[in-house]
Amino acid sequence: MTRSMTGFARSQTQGDWGELVWELRSVNHRYLDIHLRLPEPLRALEPAIRDAISRVLSRGKVDVAAKLQTADNTQTIEIDEQRLTALADALSQVRATVIDCQAPDALRLLSYPGVQREVEPDMDVIHRDALTALNDALGQLQSMRDDEGSRLAQMLVERARQIGEHADAAAARVPQVRDSWHAKMRSRLDELETETDPARLEQELIFTAQRMDVAEEIDRLHSHVAALESALEKSEPIGRRLDFLMQEFNREANTLGSKSQDAELTAHAVEMKVLIEQMREQVQNIE
Repeated sequence: MTRSMTGFARSQTQGDWGELVWELRSVNHRYLDIHLRLPEPLRALEPAIRDAISRVLSRGKVDVAAKLQTADNTQTIEIDEQRLTALADALSQVRATVIDCQAPDALRLLSYPGVQREVEPDMDVIHRDALTALNDALGQLQSMRDDEGSRLAQMLVERARQIGEHADAAAARVPQVRDSWHAKMRSRLDELETETDPARLEQELIFTAQRMDVAEEIDRLHSHVAALESALEKSEPIGRRLDFLMQEFNREANTLGSKSQDAELTAHAVEMKVLIEQMREQVQNIE
């Protein structure tokens, strides 16, 4: 299946720990270029994130952003009862010894070192859920790239077949151009009223016919059309293969134009080059 390198996906997941949102954007690039924007709690996942993306995508510039909002109750306060009991016993001794010693308030007791400790959220659970949501986002991104790739493939096939039609029209035009040129040459020789060497004349006509012969270019253009349609049916990345085919298409169209001895042939060559340029622009977006 032909895949585009352009796409967007958004995936959201929630749990007791809070909420996480992934946003993925991809555009065309020669290689796979991954850019991550991660909150600090997810930094440890960077190798796993890159690995997950690499398993799904082979080319494109991919921007990955994660927004993590932890729930208010994910950081709870636990009381060390043994520490607090020991502190209370110590305060009782102080108050029994020191006259008029006031008892500290609860906030002061909580601020005493070791009495309270914050319980962090379970990062293993957050990481697990984050990777699950990332895989969901990657599936969405790939689906969008597949849909866009399907449209690109249809456009490429249509343009390639139009090139084939122009090639056939050019091939049909060549004999008429050759006969017209031969007739014009004989007419000019008759106007000059000069005796000509029939063998030399025949040699010149053969040379001109060879110079105007575009059969090889026409055959190669049709071969490239077939190669393009075959490539579009492959399941592997084909962007670089198509880029090479565009160069070959352009080479044959240029040669056809350079051999043209007729305005109609030149017009067919120009139309082919326009179609090839349209294809080349879209091929840049194919994985």
